[in-house]
Amino acid sequence: MTLQQQPVQHGAVRSWVAGARLKTLPVTFAPLAVGLAVAAEAGTVDPWHAALTAVLLLGFVLGTNFFNDYSDGIRGVDDHRAGPARLVGSGRATPRQVFRHGLALYAVGALAGLVLAVLVSWWVLPLTVSLALGGWFYTGGARPYGYRGLGEISIFLFHGVVFVCAPAAVQLGHVPPAALGASVPLGFLAVALLTTNNLRDIPTDAAAGKITLAVRMGAGPTRQFYALCVAAAFVSALLLASARPGAFLVLGAVPVAVLPLRRVLGGAAGRELIPALEHTCLLLLAFGSLLAIGLAL
Repeated sequence: MTLQQQPVQHGAVRSWVAGARLKTLPVTFAPLAVGLAVAAEAGTVDPWHAALTAVLLLGFVLGTNFFNDYSDGIRGVDDHRAGPARLVGSGRATPRQVFRHGLALYAVGALAGLVLAVLVSWWVLPLTVSLALGGWFYTGGARPYGYRGLGEISIFLFHGVVFVCAPAAVQLGHVPPAALGASVPLGFLAVALLTTNNLRDIPTDAAAGKITLAVRMGAGPTRQFYALCVAAAFVSALLLASARPGAFLVLGAVPVAVLPLRRVLGGAAGRELIPALEHTCLLLLAFGSLLAIGLAL
């Protein structure tokens, strides 16, 4: 058997943890916390419904990470990555193993969605389906939209609008205006995170035919786009603060934005952008935590 065909053996647990991309989970936890904070300020939060919502979102996020690893791996996109090695691309797992992990996590998310649909409302079912389809077709299928420069729109809608509004709607039965307003800055920061990743991967993505927005724009405009997204997140949060003064707390996250902005605007490339990616995750976590606290007060 070739290395690509062998199952994971040495360092298996570490390999699967890395494949789950846990370091990027602030892009899920931050909007979830903000959505629950909006619900808490408007009424009460049912802890069981909150836990099921978290399982629903995490199941599809983690499952999508494995499906992305699978799809990019079988297309050869990850063969020469500047960032952390992926399971399929590095040969640490077979495509079938990675696909099964993604499928199992999708099943967990779908089960949580089904239970919520029974306990809360039928609208959770189409939400669950949209999470599954949006995650799979990002890099999967014959014409993945992530390969056509549409990833930023998707991540803004899912990790911004949906991941803030859904937790609030599960608790309250409707989407309050505050949730929609709070979803915008989180969406911009989620786009900034993806932009950092795609900026790093411009050479390898272009060579593999993965035409992301960063590949279309080129490195220079992509760096400016990153800074614009970060600025838009703070500006939109301050606009929200005109109605919800607690949102001013996000200004406490400004220092966390300095390092990734310096890296990205300073011309860092390839593996030099990994710290910028990590600190953008920290920015999301700090920003989301402060916004959640401010909205819950």
